[in-house]
Amino acid sequence: MNRAPNTRIAPEEEIDKPRSNCGVVGVYGAPDASTLTYYGLHSLQHRGQEASGIASCRGEDSPDSRLRIYKGPGLVTEVFSNQQILTDVLPGDIAIGHNRYSTTGSDNLENIQPFMVNYRDGQLAVAHNGNLTNTRSLRRRLQEEGTIFQTSTDTEVILHLTARSQAATPEDRIMDALNTVRGAYSLVMLHGSTLIAARDPHGFRPLCLGRLGDAWVVASETCALDIMQAEYVRDVEPGEVLFFDKRMGASGEPMRRRLTNTPEKFHHCIFEYIYFSRPDSKIFGENVDKIRRRLGKALAEESPVPAEEGETVFVMAVPDSSNTAAVGFVRRASKDGGDTRLEIGLIRNHYIGRTFIQPGQEKREVKVRMKFNTVKGVIEGRKVVIIDDSIVRGTTSRLLINLIREANPKELHVRISSPPIMSHCPYGMDFPNREELIAQQCGGDIERIREEIGADTLGYLSIDKMLGTVSHEDRLGYCTGCFTGEYPVPPEENMRKEDLEA
Repeated sequence: MNRAPNTRIAPEEEIDKPRSNCGVVGVYGAPDASTLTYYGLHSLQHRGQEASGIASCRGEDSPDSRLRIYKGPGLVTEVFSNQQILTDVLPGDIAIGHNRYSTTGSDNLENIQPFMVNYRDGQLAVAHNGNLTNTRSLRRRLQEEGTIFQTSTDTEVILHLTARSQAATPEDRIMDALNTVRGAYSLVMLHGSTLIAARDPHGFRPLCLGRLGDAWVVASETCALDIMQAEYVRDVEPGEVLFFDKRMGASGEPMRRRLTNTPEKFHHCIFEYIYFSRPDSKIFGENVDKIRRRLGKALAEESPVPAEEGETVFVMAVPDSSNTAAVGFVRRASKDGGDTRLEIGLIRNHYIGRTFIQPGQEKREVKVRMKFNTVKGVIEGRKVVIIDDSIVRGTTSRLLINLIREANPKELHVRISSPPIMSHCPYGMDFPNREELIAQQCGGDIERIREEIGADTLGYLSIDKMLGTVSHEDRLGYCTGCFTGEYPVPPEENMRKEDLEA
Protein backbone atom coordinates (compact mmCIF):
# COMPACT_ATOMS: atom_id res chain seq x y z
CA MET A 1 0.00 0.00 0.00
CA ASN A 2 1.25 3.45 -0.83
CA ARG A 3 0.78 6.42 1.46
CA ALA A 4 2.43 9.73 2.12
CA PRO A 5 3.94 10.04 5.60
CA ASN A 6 1.64 11.48 8.27
CA THR A 7 -1.19 11.78 5.77
CA ARG A 8 -4.84 11.85 6.76
CA ILE A 9 -7.63 11.74 4.24
CA ALA A 10 -9.09 15.24 3.94
CA PRO A 11 -12.31 15.15 1.93
CA GLU A 12 -13.91 18.12 0.30
CA GLU A 13 -16.92 18.86 2.47
CA GLU A 14 -20.25 18.81 0.69
CA ILE A 15 -21.85 21.19 3.14
CA ASP A 16 -25.46 20.18 2.82
CA LYS A 17 -25.64 17.17 0.57
CA PRO A 18 -26.10 13.47 1.23
CA ARG A 19 -23.17 11.25 0.44
CA SER A 20 -22.96 7.53 -0.10
CA ASN A 21 -20.04 5.31 0.65
CA CYS A 22 -18.26 3.91 -2.26
CA GLY A 23 -18.17 2.60 -5.77
CA VAL A 24 -16.91 -0.84 -6.76
CA VAL A 25 -15.58 -2.42 -9.96
CA GLY A 26 -14.60 -5.99 -10.83
CA VAL A 27 -13.00 -7.32 -14.04
CA TYR A 28 -12.49 -10.98 -14.97
CA GLY A 29 -10.67 -12.38 -17.97
CA ALA A 30 -9.09 -9.24 -19.46
CA PRO A 31 -5.29 -9.01 -19.87
CA ASP A 32 -5.39 -5.35 -18.80
CA ALA A 33 -7.80 -5.90 -15.90
CA SER A 34 -6.21 -3.29 -13.60
CA THR A 35 -6.27 -0.61 -16.29
CA LEU A 36 -9.93 -1.32 -17.04
CA THR A 37 -10.68 -1.19 -13.32
CA TYR A 38 -8.92 2.17 -13.13
CA TYR A 39 -11.14 3.54 -15.90
CA GLY A 40 -14.22 2.19 -14.18
CA LEU A 41 -13.23 3.80 -10.89
CA HIS A 42 -12.61 7.07 -12.67
CA SER A 43 -16.21 7.11 -13.93
CA LEU A 44 -17.43 6.28 -10.41
CA GLN A 45 -15.45 9.06 -8.77
CA HIS A 46 -18.71 10.71 -7.66
CA ARG A 47 -19.34 7.76 -5.34
CA GLY A 48 -16.24 8.47 -3.26
CA GLN A 49 -13.41 10.97 -3.35
CA GLU A 50 -11.36 10.21 -0.25
CA ALA A 51 -9.44 7.17 -1.36
CA SER A 52 -9.05 4.56 -4.05
CA GLY A 53 -7.56 1.10 -4.41
CA ILE A 54 -7.16 -1.88 -6.76
CA ALA A 55 -6.32 -5.52 -6.08
CA SER A 56 -5.34 -7.86 -8.94
CA CYS A 57 -4.10 -11.34 -9.70
CA ARG A 58 -3.15 -13.60 -12.59
CA GLY A 59 -5.34 -16.53 -13.59
CA GLU A 60 -5.12 -20.09 -12.30
CA ASP A 61 -2.79 -21.16 -15.14
CA SER A 62 -0.13 -18.70 -14.01
CA PRO A 63 2.73 -19.97 -11.81
CA ASP A 64 2.28 -16.79 -9.75
CA SER A 65 -1.38 -16.18 -8.86
CA ARG A 66 -0.76 -14.09 -5.73
CA LEU A 67 -3.04 -11.16 -5.03
CA ARG A 68 -1.41 -7.76 -5.35
CA ILE A 69 -2.87 -4.55 -3.95
CA TYR A 70 -2.21 -0.83 -4.30
CA LYS A 71 -4.28 1.86 -2.56
CA GLY A 72 -4.04 5.28 -1.01
CA PRO A 73 -5.79 8.53 -0.17
CA GLY A 74 -6.96 10.84 -2.91
CA LEU A 75 -8.81 10.80 -6.20
CA VAL A 76 -8.31 7.94 -8.64
CA THR A 77 -5.98 10.00 -10.81
CA GLU A 78 -3.93 10.96 -7.75
CA VAL A 79 -3.54 7.44 -6.35
CA PHE A 80 -2.73 5.93 -9.77
CA SER A 81 -0.81 8.87 -11.23
CA ASN A 82 1.87 6.56 -12.62
CA GLN A 83 0.75 4.20 -15.40
CA GLN A 84 3.40 1.68 -14.33
CA ILE A 85 1.43 1.03 -11.15
CA LEU A 86 -1.31 -0.56 -13.26
CA THR A 87 0.97 -2.52 -15.56
CA ASP A 88 3.88 -3.52 -13.28
CA VAL A 89 2.58 -3.41 -9.71
CA LEU A 90 -0.90 -4.75 -10.53
CA PRO A 91 -0.48 -7.33 -13.31
CA GLY A 92 -3.08 -9.94 -14.15
CA ASP A 93 -6.38 -10.56 -15.90
CA ILE A 94 -8.55 -10.33 -12.76
CA ALA A 95 -9.00 -7.21 -10.61
CA ILE A 96 -11.31 -5.45 -8.20
CA GLY A 97 -11.36 -1.77 -7.31
CA HIS A 98 -12.91 0.61 -4.82
CA ASN A 99 -13.57 4.32 -4.42
CA ARG A 100 -14.10 5.29 -0.80
CA TYR A 101 -16.34 7.76 0.84
CA SER A 102 -16.09 7.47 4.62
CA THR A 103 -18.58 8.56 7.21
CA THR A 104 -17.47 10.99 9.93
CA GLY A 105 -14.73 9.60 12.15
CA SER A 106 -13.86 6.74 9.81
CA ASP A 107 -11.27 8.33 7.54
CA ASN A 108 -8.22 6.41 8.80
CA LEU A 109 -5.82 5.17 6.18
CA GLU A 110 -6.30 1.62 7.47
CA ASN A 111 -9.91 1.79 6.24
CA ILE A 112 -9.01 2.20 2.56
CA GLN A 113 -10.30 -0.69 0.47
CA PRO A 114 -9.94 -3.25 -1.00
CA PHE A 115 -9.09 -5.17 2.17
CA MET A 116 -6.96 -8.29 1.84
CA VAL A 117 -6.27 -11.15 4.26
CA ASN A 118 -4.38 -14.44 4.22
CA TYR A 119 -6.24 -17.37 5.76
CA ARG A 120 -6.44 -21.15 5.51
CA ASP A 121 -7.95 -21.12 2.00
CA GLY A 122 -5.41 -18.64 0.62
CA GLN A 123 -5.86 -14.95 -0.03
CA LEU A 124 -9.14 -13.04 0.05
CA ALA A 125 -9.80 -9.41 -0.92
CA VAL A 126 -13.07 -7.46 -0.77
CA ALA A 127 -14.46 -4.08 -1.88
CA HIS A 128 -17.87 -3.09 -0.49
CA ASN A 129 -20.51 -0.45 -1.14
CA GLY A 130 -23.21 -0.05 1.52
CA ASN A 131 -23.65 -0.32 5.27
CA LEU A 132 -24.27 -3.45 7.32
CA THR A 133 -26.91 -3.06 10.01
CA ASN A 134 -25.81 -5.79 12.43
CA THR A 135 -22.12 -4.88 12.54
CA ARG A 136 -22.03 -4.04 16.25
CA SER A 137 -23.31 -7.42 17.45
CA LEU A 138 -21.23 -9.38 14.93
CA ARG A 139 -18.08 -7.45 15.77
CA ARG A 140 -18.64 -7.99 19.50
CA ARG A 141 -19.17 -11.72 18.95
CA LEU A 142 -16.06 -12.06 16.78
CA GLN A 143 -13.93 -10.15 19.29
CA GLU A 144 -15.12 -12.41 22.09
CA GLU A 145 -14.03 -15.36 19.94
CA GLY A 146 -10.53 -13.89 19.63
CA THR A 147 -10.73 -11.95 16.35
CA ILE A 148 -8.41 -8.94 16.12
CA PHE A 149 -9.77 -6.13 13.93
CA GLN A 150 -7.40 -3.95 11.93
CA THR A 151 -9.95 -1.34 10.78
CA SER A 152 -13.06 0.43 12.07
CA THR A 153 -15.26 -0.48 9.08
CA ASP A 154 -18.15 -2.90 8.79
CA THR A 155 -16.56 -4.48 5.69
CA GLU A 156 -13.88 -6.25 7.72
CA VAL A 157 -16.59 -8.27 9.44
CA ILE A 158 -17.27 -10.07 6.13
CA LEU A 159 -13.63 -11.19 5.89
CA HIS A 160 -13.54 -12.54 9.46
CA LEU A 161 -16.87 -14.34 9.11
CA THR A 162 -15.57 -16.02 5.96
CA ALA A 163 -12.28 -17.01 7.58
CA ARG A 164 -13.98 -18.47 10.68
CA SER A 165 -16.79 -20.28 8.86
CA GLN A 166 -16.90 -24.06 9.29
CA ALA A 167 -18.65 -24.64 5.94
CA ALA A 168 -17.18 -27.28 3.64
CA THR A 169 -15.78 -25.26 0.71
CA PRO A 170 -14.43 -21.73 0.14
CA GLU A 171 -17.60 -20.87 -1.79
CA ASP A 172 -19.76 -22.19 1.04
CA ARG A 173 -17.77 -20.16 3.56
CA ILE A 174 -18.35 -16.97 1.57
CA MET A 175 -22.06 -17.78 1.31
CA ASP A 176 -22.15 -18.46 5.04
CA ALA A 177 -20.64 -15.04 5.78
CA LEU A 178 -22.99 -13.19 3.42
CA ASN A 179 -26.01 -14.98 4.87
CA THR A 180 -24.93 -13.84 8.34
CA VAL A 181 -24.60 -10.12 7.69
CA ARG A 182 -27.65 -7.87 7.32
CA GLY A 183 -28.18 -4.54 5.63
CA ALA A 184 -26.88 -3.12 2.36
CA TYR A 185 -24.00 -4.55 0.40
CA SER A 186 -23.02 -4.57 -3.24
CA LEU A 187 -19.53 -6.02 -3.27
CA VAL A 188 -16.78 -7.63 -5.29
CA MET A 189 -14.27 -10.12 -3.91
CA LEU A 190 -11.14 -11.91 -5.07
CA HIS A 191 -10.55 -15.40 -3.70
CA GLY A 192 -7.37 -16.60 -5.30
CA SER A 193 -8.17 -16.37 -9.02
CA THR A 194 -11.95 -16.36 -8.52
CA LEU A 195 -13.92 -13.13 -8.85
CA ILE A 196 -17.08 -12.97 -6.74
CA ALA A 197 -19.86 -10.40 -7.08
CA ALA A 198 -22.72 -10.20 -4.57
CA ARG A 199 -25.72 -8.03 -3.79
CA ASP A 200 -27.81 -8.09 -0.62
CA PRO A 201 -31.30 -9.68 -0.78
CA HIS A 202 -33.08 -6.30 -0.66
CA GLY A 203 -30.96 -4.78 -3.44
CA PHE A 204 -30.42 -1.48 -1.65
CA ARG A 205 -27.39 -0.42 -3.70
CA PRO A 206 -26.97 -0.85 -7.48
CA LEU A 207 -24.65 -3.40 -9.11
CA CYS A 208 -24.54 -4.25 -12.81
CA LEU A 209 -23.00 -6.91 -15.03
CA GLY A 210 -21.34 -6.37 -18.42
CA ARG A 211 -19.35 -8.14 -21.13
CA LEU A 212 -16.24 -6.97 -22.94
CA GLY A 213 -15.50 -9.62 -25.53
CA ASP A 214 -14.81 -12.76 -23.49
CA ALA A 215 -14.23 -10.74 -20.31
CA TRP A 216 -16.79 -9.96 -17.60
CA VAL A 217 -17.21 -6.64 -15.82
CA VAL A 218 -19.10 -5.82 -12.61
CA ALA A 219 -19.65 -2.23 -11.46
CA SER A 220 -21.79 -0.04 -9.24
CA GLU A 221 -23.20 1.87 -12.23
CA THR A 222 -23.38 1.38 -15.99
CA CYS A 223 -21.35 4.55 -16.62
CA ALA A 224 -18.34 2.43 -15.59
CA LEU A 225 -19.18 -0.09 -18.32
CA ASP A 226 -19.48 2.72 -20.86
CA ILE A 227 -15.96 4.03 -20.29
CA MET A 228 -14.61 0.48 -20.79
CA GLN A 229 -16.79 0.04 -23.89
CA ALA A 230 -18.34 -2.99 -22.24
CA GLU A 231 -21.88 -4.13 -23.08
CA TYR A 232 -24.47 -3.99 -20.32
CA VAL A 233 -25.94 -7.47 -19.77
CA ARG A 234 -28.17 -7.06 -16.73
CA ASP A 235 -28.20 -6.05 -13.09
CA VAL A 236 -26.80 -8.45 -10.53
CA GLU A 237 -30.05 -9.55 -8.90
CA PRO A 238 -30.79 -8.85 -5.24
CA GLY A 239 -29.63 -11.86 -3.23
CA GLU A 240 -27.50 -13.18 -6.10
CA VAL A 241 -23.85 -14.24 -5.72
CA LEU A 242 -21.82 -14.81 -8.90
CA PHE A 243 -18.56 -16.78 -9.11
CA PHE A 244 -16.26 -16.16 -12.11
CA ASP A 245 -13.46 -18.69 -12.60
CA LYS A 246 -12.29 -21.58 -14.81
CA ARG A 247 -15.30 -23.67 -13.80
CA MET A 248 -17.52 -21.52 -16.02
CA GLY A 249 -16.55 -23.85 -18.85
CA ALA A 250 -17.68 -23.55 -22.47
CA SER A 251 -20.85 -21.62 -21.59
CA GLY A 252 -18.82 -18.76 -20.20
CA GLU A 253 -21.56 -18.05 -17.66
CA PRO A 254 -20.61 -17.50 -14.01
CA MET A 255 -21.80 -19.92 -11.35
CA ARG A 256 -24.86 -18.50 -9.59
CA ARG A 257 -25.94 -18.99 -6.00
CA ARG A 258 -28.72 -17.42 -3.97
CA LEU A 259 -28.69 -15.90 -0.50
CA THR A 260 -31.32 -16.75 2.08
CA ASN A 261 -33.75 -14.29 3.70
CA THR A 262 -34.94 -12.97 0.34
CA PRO A 263 -37.87 -10.57 0.94
CA GLU A 264 -41.14 -10.55 -0.94
CA LYS A 265 -40.31 -7.07 -2.24
CA PHE A 266 -36.95 -5.56 -3.03
CA HIS A 267 -36.04 -2.20 -1.49
CA HIS A 268 -33.89 -0.19 -3.87
CA CYS A 269 -32.59 3.10 -2.48
CA ILE A 270 -34.71 5.75 -4.21
CA PHE A 271 -32.14 8.41 -3.32
CA GLU A 272 -29.81 6.83 -5.88
CA TYR A 273 -32.24 8.20 -8.48
CA ILE A 274 -32.82 11.55 -6.79
CA TYR A 275 -29.23 12.52 -6.16
CA PHE A 276 -26.42 10.06 -6.07
CA SER A 277 -26.09 8.07 -9.29
CA ARG A 278 -24.82 9.69 -12.46
CA PRO A 279 -27.59 10.76 -14.86
CA ASP A 280 -26.00 8.78 -17.70
CA SER A 281 -26.23 5.53 -15.70
CA LYS A 282 -28.89 2.87 -15.74
CA ILE A 283 -29.66 1.48 -12.28
CA PHE A 284 -32.47 -0.71 -10.94
CA GLY A 285 -33.59 -1.21 -14.56
CA GLU A 286 -34.22 2.50 -15.23
CA ASN A 287 -32.24 5.35 -16.79
CA VAL A 288 -31.38 7.86 -14.06
CA ASP A 289 -31.83 10.81 -16.42
CA LYS A 290 -35.39 9.77 -17.27
CA ILE A 291 -36.35 9.33 -13.63
CA ARG A 292 -35.00 12.77 -12.74
CA ARG A 293 -36.97 14.34 -15.58
CA ARG A 294 -40.09 12.61 -14.25
CA LEU A 295 -39.32 13.92 -10.77
CA GLY A 296 -39.12 17.44 -12.18
CA LYS A 297 -42.41 17.05 -14.06
CA ALA A 298 -44.13 15.69 -10.96
CA LEU A 299 -42.75 18.60 -8.95
CA ALA A 300 -44.18 21.11 -11.44
CA GLU A 301 -47.58 19.43 -11.23
CA GLU A 302 -47.62 19.37 -7.45
CA SER A 303 -45.89 22.67 -6.63
CA PRO A 304 -46.26 25.05 -9.60
CA VAL A 305 -45.05 28.63 -9.44
CA PRO A 306 -47.94 30.73 -10.79
CA ALA A 307 -47.22 33.77 -12.93
CA GLU A 308 -49.30 36.80 -13.72
CA GLU A 309 -50.40 37.36 -17.30
CA GLY A 310 -47.43 38.34 -19.44
CA GLU A 311 -44.94 37.43 -16.71
CA THR A 312 -41.98 35.15 -17.36
CA VAL A 313 -40.78 32.58 -14.83
CA PHE A 314 -37.07 31.76 -14.96
CA VAL A 315 -36.14 28.28 -13.71
CA MET A 316 -32.58 27.48 -12.63
CA ALA A 317 -31.03 24.25 -11.33
CA VAL A 318 -28.54 23.98 -8.50
CA PRO A 319 -25.82 22.24 -10.54
CA ASP A 320 -25.17 19.50 -11.25
CA SER A 321 -27.45 16.84 -9.77
CA SER A 322 -30.61 18.94 -10.27
CA ASN A 323 -30.04 19.78 -13.92
CA THR A 324 -32.35 17.19 -15.45
CA ALA A 325 -35.05 17.66 -12.80
CA ALA A 326 -35.11 21.33 -13.80
CA VAL A 327 -35.57 20.31 -17.45
CA GLY A 328 -38.56 18.17 -16.47
CA PHE A 329 -40.01 20.97 -14.34
CA VAL A 330 -39.86 23.49 -17.19
CA ARG A 331 -41.34 21.11 -19.76
CA ARG A 332 -44.31 20.35 -17.56
CA ALA A 333 -44.81 23.96 -16.47
CA SER A 334 -44.73 25.13 -20.09
CA LYS A 335 -47.66 22.86 -20.97
CA ASP A 336 -49.88 24.81 -18.59
CA GLY A 337 -49.39 27.99 -20.60
CA GLY A 338 -47.44 31.06 -19.68
CA ASP A 339 -43.80 31.71 -20.28
CA THR A 340 -41.51 29.40 -18.28
CA ARG A 341 -37.86 29.35 -19.31
CA LEU A 342 -34.86 27.28 -18.29
CA GLU A 343 -31.84 29.47 -17.56
CA ILE A 344 -28.30 28.95 -16.34
CA GLY A 345 -28.18 31.33 -13.41
CA LEU A 346 -25.77 29.43 -11.16
CA ILE A 347 -22.26 28.49 -12.17
CA ARG A 348 -20.48 25.75 -10.27
CA ASN A 349 -16.71 25.70 -9.85
CA HIS A 350 -15.57 22.13 -10.53
CA TYR A 351 -11.94 22.81 -9.67
CA ILE A 352 -12.05 23.53 -5.95
CA GLY A 353 -10.13 20.37 -5.08
CA ARG A 354 -10.47 18.29 -1.96
CA THR A 355 -8.94 20.86 0.39
CA PHE A 356 -8.48 24.59 0.33
CA ILE A 357 -7.73 27.54 2.64
CA GLN A 358 -10.66 28.57 4.81
CA PRO A 359 -9.88 32.09 6.09
CA GLY A 360 -11.77 33.64 8.99
CA GLN A 361 -14.77 32.18 10.76
CA GLU A 362 -17.24 32.25 7.88
CA LYS A 363 -16.02 28.90 6.57
CA ARG A 364 -19.35 27.64 5.29
CA GLU A 365 -20.13 30.88 3.47
CA VAL A 366 -16.67 30.85 1.91
CA LYS A 367 -17.21 27.30 0.69
CA VAL A 368 -20.54 28.19 -0.91
CA ARG A 369 -19.03 31.23 -2.62
CA MET A 370 -16.07 29.17 -3.86
CA LYS A 371 -18.38 26.51 -5.20
CA PHE A 372 -21.14 28.68 -6.72
CA ASN A 373 -21.48 32.06 -8.36
CA THR A 374 -24.51 33.77 -9.90
CA VAL A 375 -25.09 35.07 -13.40
CA LYS A 376 -26.52 38.41 -12.34
CA GLY A 377 -27.95 39.30 -15.74
CA VAL A 378 -30.15 36.21 -15.63
CA ILE A 379 -31.45 36.86 -12.11
CA GLU A 380 -31.80 40.61 -11.60
CA GLY A 381 -35.40 41.86 -11.54
CA ARG A 382 -36.87 38.47 -12.47
CA LYS A 383 -39.12 35.84 -10.90
CA VAL A 384 -36.68 33.02 -10.25
CA VAL A 385 -37.37 29.37 -9.36
CA ILE A 386 -34.47 27.34 -7.94
CA ILE A 387 -34.69 23.55 -8.42
CA ASP A 388 -32.67 21.41 -6.01
CA ASP A 389 -32.76 17.69 -5.28
CA SER A 390 -32.81 17.85 -1.47
CA ILE A 391 -32.33 19.92 1.66
CA VAL A 392 -30.43 18.21 4.46
CA ARG A 393 -29.24 20.56 7.22
CA GLY A 394 -30.45 23.63 5.39
CA THR A 395 -27.06 25.31 5.65
CA THR A 396 -26.22 25.41 1.96
CA SER A 397 -29.76 26.33 0.97
CA ARG A 398 -29.75 29.30 3.31
CA LEU A 399 -26.35 30.54 2.15
CA LEU A 400 -27.15 29.91 -1.50
CA ILE A 401 -30.39 31.89 -1.26
CA ASN A 402 -28.48 34.76 0.36
CA LEU A 403 -26.01 34.63 -2.52
CA ILE A 404 -28.78 34.69 -5.14
CA ARG A 405 -30.57 37.56 -3.42
CA GLU A 406 -27.43 39.66 -3.87
CA ALA A 407 -28.24 39.51 -7.60
CA ASN A 408 -31.59 41.24 -6.84
CA PRO A 409 -34.25 38.84 -8.13
CA LYS A 410 -37.83 40.10 -8.09
CA GLU A 411 -38.97 36.89 -6.38
CA LEU A 412 -37.12 33.75 -5.29
CA HIS A 413 -38.97 30.44 -5.13
CA VAL A 414 -37.42 27.08 -4.17
CA ARG A 415 -38.68 23.67 -5.34
CA ILE A 416 -37.20 20.37 -4.11
CA SER A 417 -37.49 17.19 -6.21
CA SER A 418 -37.77 14.93 -3.15
CA PRO A 419 -39.77 14.90 0.11
CA PRO A 420 -38.38 16.41 3.34
CA ILE A 421 -35.55 14.30 4.79
CA MET A 422 -36.73 13.31 8.26
CA SER A 423 -34.31 10.58 9.30
CA HIS A 424 -30.83 9.15 8.84
CA CYS A 425 -29.98 6.30 6.46
CA PRO A 426 -28.57 3.07 7.96
CA TYR A 427 -27.77 1.60 4.52
CA GLY A 428 -24.91 3.78 3.30
CA MET A 429 -26.27 7.22 2.40
CA ASP A 430 -24.50 9.47 4.87
CA PHE A 431 -27.15 11.76 6.30
CA PRO A 432 -26.47 13.46 9.64
CA ASN A 433 -28.29 12.60 12.85
CA ARG A 434 -32.02 13.33 12.97
CA GLU A 435 -31.43 16.28 15.27
CA GLU A 436 -29.31 18.01 12.59
CA LEU A 437 -31.89 17.68 9.81
CA ILE A 438 -33.74 20.93 9.19
CA ALA A 439 -37.00 19.13 8.38
CA GLN A 440 -36.81 17.29 11.70
CA GLN A 441 -35.94 20.48 13.57
CA CYS A 442 -39.00 22.16 12.06
CA GLY A 443 -41.29 19.20 12.73
CA GLY A 444 -41.88 18.70 9.02
CA ASP A 445 -43.52 22.15 8.78
CA ILE A 446 -42.73 23.40 5.27
CA GLU A 447 -43.52 27.02 6.17
CA ARG A 448 -41.02 26.94 9.03
CA ILE A 449 -38.36 25.47 6.75
CA ARG A 450 -39.11 28.21 4.21
CA GLU A 451 -38.56 30.86 6.86
CA GLU A 452 -35.31 29.23 7.96
CA ILE A 453 -33.79 29.19 4.47
CA GLY A 454 -35.23 32.57 3.44
CA ALA A 455 -37.17 31.66 0.26
CA ASP A 456 -40.34 33.46 -0.86
CA THR A 457 -42.04 30.08 -1.31
CA LEU A 458 -40.90 26.48 -0.81
CA GLY A 459 -42.33 23.30 -2.30
CA TYR A 460 -41.29 19.69 -1.84
CA LEU A 461 -42.30 16.63 -3.86
CA SER A 462 -44.62 14.33 -1.94
CA ILE A 463 -43.73 10.71 -1.26
CA ASP A 464 -46.65 9.47 -3.37
CA LYS A 465 -45.65 11.63 -6.34
CA MET A 466 -42.03 10.57 -5.96
CA LEU A 467 -42.92 6.88 -5.96
CA GLY A 468 -45.13 7.48 -8.99
CA THR A 469 -42.07 8.31 -11.08
CA VAL A 470 -40.47 4.86 -10.78
CA SER A 471 -41.43 1.39 -11.94
CA HIS A 472 -43.27 -0.99 -9.62
CA GLU A 473 -43.31 -4.13 -11.76
CA ASP A 474 -43.05 -7.59 -10.23
CA ARG A 475 -41.04 -7.45 -6.99
CA LEU A 476 -39.72 -3.93 -7.39
CA GLY A 477 -39.90 -1.85 -4.26
CA TYR A 478 -38.05 1.14 -2.83
CA CYS A 479 -36.58 2.17 0.47
CA THR A 480 -37.92 5.55 1.63
CA GLY A 481 -36.57 5.34 5.18
CA CYS A 482 -34.87 8.75 5.05
CA PHE A 483 -38.28 10.33 4.42
CA THR A 484 -40.46 8.14 6.64
CA GLY A 485 -38.16 6.67 9.31
CA GLU A 486 -39.46 3.20 8.36
CA TYR A 487 -36.64 0.78 7.56
CA PRO A 488 -36.99 -2.55 5.67
CA VAL A 489 -34.07 -4.00 7.66
CA PRO A 490 -34.13 -2.66 11.23
CA PRO A 491 -30.71 -1.26 12.19
CA GLU A 492 -29.12 -1.91 15.53
CA GLU A 493 -29.86 0.87 17.99
CA ASN A 494 -27.83 4.06 17.43
CA MET A 495 -25.92 2.36 14.63
CA ARG A 496 -23.43 4.76 13.05
CA LYS A 497 -20.18 3.78 11.37
CA GLU A 498 -18.10 6.12 13.51
CA ASP A 499 -19.26 4.21 16.61
CA LEU A 500 -16.93 1.41 15.50
CA GLU A 501 -13.89 3.64 15.87
CA ALA A 502 -11.76 2.55 18.80
